[in-house]
Amino acid sequence: MDSPTGRESAAARAAFKKSLNKVYGWYTGGFVVFVITLGGLELMGLSRDWIGFIFLIATIGLYASIGIMSRTNDANEYFVAGRRVPAVYNGMATGADWMSAASFIGLAGTLYLTGYSGLAFIMGWTGGYCLVALFLAPYLRKFGQFTVPDFLGDRYGGNLPRLIGVVATILCSFTYVVAQIYGVGLITSRLTGVAFELGIFLGLGGILVCSFLGGMRAVTWTQVAQYIVLIVAFMIPVVWLSVKQTGVPIPQAVYGYQLEKVSALEKTLANDPKELEVREIFARRSAALGEKLKNPAAALVADKSAATKKVAELSGADGNPFELTMAEKALLALPKDEATAVKAWTVAKANADTRAKPLNGMPPHAQQFAGDPKGDTSARQAYDVSRRNFLALMFCLMVGTAALPHILMRYYTVPSVREARKSVTWSLFFIFLLYFTAPALAVLVKYEVFTEVVGVPFDQLPAWMAAWHKVDPTLLSVTDINHDGLLQLGEISIGGDIIVLATPAIAGLPYVISGLVAAGGLAAALSTADGLLLTIANALSHDMYYKMIDPNASAGRRVAISKILLLVVALAAAYVAAQKPADILFLVSAAFSFAAAAFFPVLVLGIFWKRTTGLAASLGMVSGLGVTIYYMVTTQPWLRGVFGVTSPVHLLWDIQPISAGLFGVPVGFATIILVSLVTRPPDEKVQELVEYVRYPNLTQD
Repeated sequence: MDSPTGRESAAARAAFKKSLNKVYGWYTGGFVVFVITLGGLELMGLSRDWIGFIFLIATIGLYASIGIMSRTNDANEYFVAGRRVPAVYNGMATGADWMSAASFIGLAGTLYLTGYSGLAFIMGWTGGYCLVALFLAPYLRKFGQFTVPDFLGDRYGGNLPRLIGVVATILCSFTYVVAQIYGVGLITSRLTGVAFELGIFLGLGGILVCSFLGGMRAVTWTQVAQYIVLIVAFMIPVVWLSVKQTGVPIPQAVYGYQLEKVSALEKTLANDPKELEVREIFARRSAALGEKLKNPAAALVADKSAATKKVAELSGADGNPFELTMAEKALLALPKDEATAVKAWTVAKANADTRAKPLNGMPPHAQQFAGDPKGDTSARQAYDVSRRNFLALMFCLMVGTAALPHILMRYYTVPSVREARKSVTWSLFFIFLLYFTAPALAVLVKYEVFTEVVGVPFDQLPAWMAAWHKVDPTLLSVTDINHDGLLQLGEISIGGDIIVLATPAIAGLPYVISGLVAAGGLAAALSTADGLLLTIANALSHDMYYKMIDPNASAGRRVAISKILLLVVALAAAYVAAQKPADILFLVSAAFSFAAAAFFPVLVLGIFWKRTTGLAASLGMVSGLGVTIYYMVTTQPWLRGVFGVTSPVHLLWDIQPISAGLFGVPVGFATIILVSLVTRPPDEKVQELVEYVRYPNLTQD
């Protein structure tokens, strides 16, 4: 799609927006017809495998086509989409850029499993866009650079702030993009049945065609198309489930009504005799595993001896072949050595401990925090710690969202300061549609499980449970622990990622809607991956190569370098994702703390305090990010293992490592302010520029 140049009139831009309305109107209508057609073919006997394959090919082919049509070698178009993206479309693109696979698939699952505490994600992420609108987007747009490191270099002078900005950008963005590509592989493999690794590279092809050929211009128009897919895919099943349960097609309106029902059912289940029986069995398992962990070597020898003896007993002529097979499998499944046994038993004990708690370890959905502010000392302390971590996580997500480089880059693409403000408003609206619906979806699914699954005989369970158990037993499994033939809540093991993906089946919708939801998750992962890859490549090509190494490079050469780097970064991220790295979800969540500590103080002070100096900015970014990383490395189990930290874990104010930015952000602010006060002020030209930018003309066009 060709966008108007900066020299063209407002009338030309209005005509361009009108043409966009027409194009995306036809696109939306065509997509609806496509889904209806697939539904008709399903009724005629089209297999589920073919439905998944058609969704994958059609959606990736569509995104690739937009990328091909939007290809460009013009630097202004490649880096900032010509700065002529209308506010409403930039809002949709930002919504897609933001709505990662974790948000689309994982948010409702998190709310299902954690209840009220999961709202920290919604309030933090949504509040972050309020900070963007108030403190960053219009001012950064008025400065007029291409990237966040570009702003740092021009505002503070010299290459040091720019270089630190590039490093921080890569740190925040790379782990994020690895998780998106991991999600692409997961969803693609489920849609088509191909191997996970092949699914990664199939999705990667769609990513590269968009961002490689057309840069920000191609990514923008592709993300608008992807937002339409993902929001339609998310809304249809939850609206249908709302109608099924209440007759009301507005799930947000029935949220409170259904939550009251869920709370009443939770009280019943917490004291149900059958549930208590299951919990007691898991408590005994936990105690037995605890005894094994006291002397794992002896326990492993005893287990192997008992398993070997049972196989020998069943190997006789009178032995049951089925029981013999099961005994042989049990023998082979035993840990190979003591270290493996300790690891396996520790995980099993933690799982048993969780399932020995009421409601299968889930807190009551409407309970604000753990513990009780009016209880004993232990209960009050638990309440305070829970509330403290809720607020700390919300703070880090809010400030981190406001400082994420791939989100801030989007506001360089609009034509004016006024459009930047409007664009943030539209971004909030489009993100709000999903975030306001996710809590309702979690409650509706939980009500469905409590009423249609719990207490049902095993031979009468809904078909979707068997189907999802077959897809991935780690996401959903059921076992008759107390052998009564009925399914208790404590006998269900359910992963958060299944909630959104299984909602169509739970609601009784045809499989084509399940394919649509998977396509929506794929759109969310692809759109965010596009934005992140482009952010990393642009930081390296524009800010390092062009601004620091070869300032005389031509526009065509800069674009070519960016494309090469984008390809390299994409392949590196795909390789890391294919290894299925441990704790990637923690690292992605930690990216918000990284962004908050590295960028938020330096951006806000750089815009609103003209006295801020370049040395102070550099030291502030390093100190804030350093404190954040140090806290994570010394408190997070996986990072402690990576860096060989053996000292005792010490949590300051019991704050979890995911919220380490709580310490890094104030350190960054304090360092920048103190160092600025004792160093030479910026030159008059920079101070005049800051004064000019601080008062943006909202009527600027």
